[in-house]
Amino acid sequence: MKIESLTVALRPRTAWEAVELGTALTRRHAVAIWKPYLLLTLPLFVALNAAAWALDMLWLAALLMWWLKPVFDRIPLYVLSRAVFGDVPSTGQTVRAQLRWGARWALPYLTWRRLSPARSLYLPVDLLEGGRGAEARQRRSALGAPVYGVAALLTLVCFHFEGALYLGIAAGAAMFIPAEYLSESAQSIWQALLAEATWVQLAGNILAWAATCLIEPFYVGAGFGLYLNRRTEIEAWDIEIVFRRLRARLSAASAPLLLALCFGLGVLPDASAQQAAPSAPRAPSAEAAAMDDAAVDEEAVDEEAADESNEEFVEAADAASIGAPLRDPVGSDDVEASEDGEEALQKAVAAKEAQAPPTLDEVFGDARAEEADLREAVDQAYRDPTVTPKRKVTTWKARNPDKPREPKSPPALEGLGVVLALIGKYGLWLLLGTLVVLILVTAPRWLRWLRDSARAEEREPKPVQTGVVIEVEPLPDDIPTAARRLWQSGRQRDALALLYRASVEAMVARAQVVLVPGATEAECLRASRKMPLAEDREVFASAVRTWQYAAYAQRLPALDEFDALLRTLSQRFGWAA
Repeated sequence: MKIESLTVALRPRTAWEAVELGTALTRRHAVAIWKPYLLLTLPLFVALNAAAWALDMLWLAALLMWWLKPVFDRIPLYVLSRAVFGDVPSTGQTVRAQLRWGARWALPYLTWRRLSPARSLYLPVDLLEGGRGAEARQRRSALGAPVYGVAALLTLVCFHFEGALYLGIAAGAAMFIPAEYLSESAQSIWQALLAEATWVQLAGNILAWAATCLIEPFYVGAGFGLYLNRRTEIEAWDIEIVFRRLRARLSAASAPLLLALCFGLGVLPDASAQQAAPSAPRAPSAEAAAMDDAAVDEEAVDEEAADESNEEFVEAADAASIGAPLRDPVGSDDVEASEDGEEALQKAVAAKEAQAPPTLDEVFGDARAEEADLREAVDQAYRDPTVTPKRKVTTWKARNPDKPREPKSPPALEGLGVVLALIGKYGLWLLLGTLVVLILVTAPRWLRWLRDSARAEEREPKPVQTGVVIEVEPLPDDIPTAARRLWQSGRQRDALALLYRASVEAMVARAQVVLVPGATEAECLRASRKMPLAEDREVFASAVRTWQYAAYAQRLPALDEFDALLRTLSQRFGWAA
């Protein structure tokens, strides 16, 4: 994918800004979208309505056209997916592409995905990326999860727009009916609707198709805008484009940099050798003599040659500033010289520069900095929408605000308005009167209860009764014998109570704890955790559970269970048998 050829400005956008971007793309390429859309949908619409008319089921044609929307949505998606990269397909290319492009996704989007609220967002994911199975599901989840609510709301908004267009076109047709025939025409249309006339159903199908043709491309374009924005957020397309442009700029400027590096590597060793060598006189070589002659000739260069050299320097500087490769104005044979010849050449060039007049004015002229061009460049930079965003807002204003025109409404609507005004004016009084009547009718039922409750509050509280607190009887010396005696006499609950009291006292003695008066069974169990032996804790818990079943659930143990518990407690706590 050549993202550097994108025709839209990639930047972080909100979901609704991405929706607006998609609708703007649809408007820009409206001709390329609506021509193939009408060429493909109109013949199918005519064929389906003709077949449904023959079957006397015109409603079936409208249902099929609505159900086939995902198939028609491929047309604007195909155009936008190519046009966004600068390649706008022709009408013929778009029509031919519908025979095979995205055909394998037709069945899913006509069956279980037909009623998906995020169809406009998932359609580009499936048709443009071509994933399969789990890969496609994972891709739809990654792209659609953060903006699923926006996509669903977009579907709802476009559905309401289609309904508004349908009703608006139908109501607009009534504007062409003369006022004197309006009531008769409205009555005739109402009777035709009740009778389900064929021409009324056909007109409804045409209106529905027209509304769909107007709204559906914008719906697909808005979903495509969401798709582009999500790809930009996930894959950082905007950052990648900046890096690609930077790479191209550096690649263009690499040639002069490489030339300068090579020149530096060739000159530095000679200069270091010249500094390290002693200044001993030696006989000049033939190359040095040639270089001296070249220096003498350089001093005799006329003014025209100097101007040409300056022009070549300016050209080379301009080329380097825009990233083009530099052109070497001097031949390679002129820079090959020995150390003495190079020194003589430098002296000759310095003498020439000292004698030559400055050429800056000749190159740039008197006006070296054009203020007008600079100001124009600054103004253009500030006109950039990313620097100073602006928005054009269009509002409608009345031509004569002092003389407002009162809209004329039919008599039926005026009567309905009067009725609604009366309801709003006197409705609260009617509601208040209704509540008063209900209170008066139901007074015999609730008034008696209100009086009884008032009398109950006035009654004086009963005096506090005092009594003798019965002290707990001490435990018998032979606990097992006393417990069996109570059990055999039919007082099973008292026998279990005796075992519980004796177990608590034994637990307190062994755990060395102090229980508060009236301690509950749960508090006793928590205190029993301090007993050192696990067997003692288990048998105490068994005694507490047996007592709880008998006291609260009325579940008494069997005789053998009672005997087993009594033997275990006697053994663990050392009760006399």
